[in-house]
Amino acid sequence: MSEPTIIFFLLMCIVVLLVIVLYQQFVFRTGIQKKIQKISGKLKEITDTNSSERVMIFTENKELMELAAQINRLLENHLKVKADYCRSEIASKKMLSNISHDIKTPMTVILGYLEIMRINGTSTDEMLGKIEQKAENVMELINQFFTLAKLESGDMDIELSRIDVCEVCRESTLDFYEILTSKNFQVDIDIPETSVYVHGNKEAIQRILFNLISNVIRYGADGKYLGINLRTDKNAVFIDVIDKGKGIDKNFATSVFDRLFTMEDSRNRNIQGNGLGLTISKNLALQLGGDIILDSTPNVKTVFSVKLKKCLTKYCERNL
Repeated sequence: MSEPTIIFFLLMCIVVLLVIVLYQQFVFRTGIQKKIQKISGKLKEITDTNSSERVMIFTENKELMELAAQINRLLENHLKVKADYCRSEIASKKMLSNISHDIKTPMTVILGYLEIMRINGTSTDEMLGKIEQKAENVMELINQFFTLAKLESGDMDIELSRIDVCEVCRESTLDFYEILTSKNFQVDIDIPETSVYVHGNKEAIQRILFNLISNVIRYGADGKYLGINLRTDKNAVFIDVIDKGKGIDKNFATSVFDRLFTMEDSRNRNIQGNGLGLTISKNLALQLGGDIILDSTPNVKTVFSVKLKKCLTKYCERNL
């Protein structure tokens, strides 16, 4: 075979190889484009119909597989955000309904007494006292609403300091002494005589205990029992607020701290509540770096445990 023939043959081989390579690239690119178009079409269909479907693609191309996986993650996040929004919208509507009811009831009473006073042309201390009480109830509800709004928006600054939590527990319990006595409650207090310090805020802890003890009186009155127990471990302090009323069914255990979840849903349907107290308490505890844990056995014992950061000497010195 002559040299020109060999060169021609080699050139033809190169040309054939180039054609094969270009053809394979064309097929490969065309295949990828079709798969991308399929992904795009499916994604548009899912978003247009608000479907919960996922993008499915059968390929050995790692990049396309990763693309589909990332798209599916975004779709899952989208569904979660949508579900959270729907729950929030339902809770907001329920909150407005409850607040409207809780404001309307005392305002109706106030207007009724004012009408009696107008007709009779006189007023009594009893009437004025009831009007004042109802007005205070309305103001408390409004204050609760704005407190929760500030907590959830992050606009409430809570200054932390070294707090003697034993003293706060005693003071908070004494604030309810008269009403507990009048309702014949048995009160058991187990608080150490020596001071126990937490890294917290006195007003916030008082507000938490006020809400929890108020719930015992309102919803746990059947048991006629209030227990306040303070215990510690290595890094935390726990305040247990205990009652022996009807308790909370386990089906509601994860919902009692939700905004606008009312306790009559789980304990006593004959007692109205606005569903803000426990939500505020939970948010305050979290702001203090702690938490509130519920443990309830219906008709036996219900315990709300407030967890707070124990004030270790070095820790407090760094943060005061």
